[in-house]
Amino acid sequence: MGKLVAYRLLFAVPQLLVISILVFSLTYLVPGSPAAAMLGTSATPEAIAHVEAQLGLDRPPLERFVEWFGAMLTGDLGTSFRAGMPVTDLLAQRLPATLSVVAGGIVVALVLGVGSGVFTGTRPGTLADRLVTGGTVLGLAIPEFWLGLLLTTLFAVQLGWVPIVAWTPLTADPLAWLRGLVLPSLALGVTGGAIIARQTRAAMVTAMAAPYADTLTAAGVPRRTQIARYGVKNALVPVLASTGVTFAILIGVSFVVEKVFALPGLGSLMLTSVIGQDFPVVQGVVLVTATLVIVVNLVIDICYGLINPQARPQ
Repeated sequence: MGKLVAYRLLFAVPQLLVISILVFSLTYLVPGSPAAAMLGTSATPEAIAHVEAQLGLDRPPLERFVEWFGAMLTGDLGTSFRAGMPVTDLLAQRLPATLSVVAGGIVVALVLGVGSGVFTGTRPGTLADRLVTGGTVLGLAIPEFWLGLLLTTLFAVQLGWVPIVAWTPLTADPLAWLRGLVLPSLALGVTGGAIIARQTRAAMVTAMAAPYADTLTAAGVPRRTQIARYGVKNALVPVLASTGVTFAILIGVSFVVEKVFALPGLGSLMLTSVIGQDFPVVQGVVLVTATLVIVVNLVIDICYGLINPQARPQ
């Protein structure tokens, strides 16, 4: 298992390097100048050039990248052009909301996906199977922001069960924090649940049709025991792979869900930074989200190796 962890960590290093180069390079494709965006339309070329010199934007790109990358390795992501504060501080303020809603979405996706996938996978071809499978198609088709608006209108506006402005920090009130995450997690997790459900169903059908299932039946092992101890375990291998893909999807979609539910996460920070051409913040947000995806996939690979010893490097 140690070899698997070392191999995955070693593979993550070039990934982060490539992502860093791409993130830094993409900022040069944005038309306009950050200095011009800060000064407004009435700024003179001399004033723009002066601000660019102050921000270091007039230096060669390679020199700027080497300096930025070296600072990044020490945990310094630069200073925001507009807020005038370290990017790491801005990310630390916004990251809890994003992590909370993504974690809630993953929990909803796993509960819905694995539960419905196991249910239908053990009843292939039945009416329940067709109904639930049709529901997964609907779940894949519904846009998250539209579902979020429907949930807000029904449960927050009409029924008043949850507040419209839902975010409360965990340290301030854990119960209010959990209550405020219910609707965003549902809006975010339905699509992920549909993806996981389809993978789980296919894996369960294959697992329960394997020869060992007939052997267990002949030995008198109850069907519930077959499903719980053997079928689900064997089906978890492809489910873990789909969970990693689902996390990457959810962390991107969470930016939209944050706007619907007025969550102070990375999504709104990213939007304002792109509009204001605050490149250090844009680079920081993209780098942090990419790192989160890599870390989650590393954990999933470790779990995959625990379940399937054949996946471990020899």
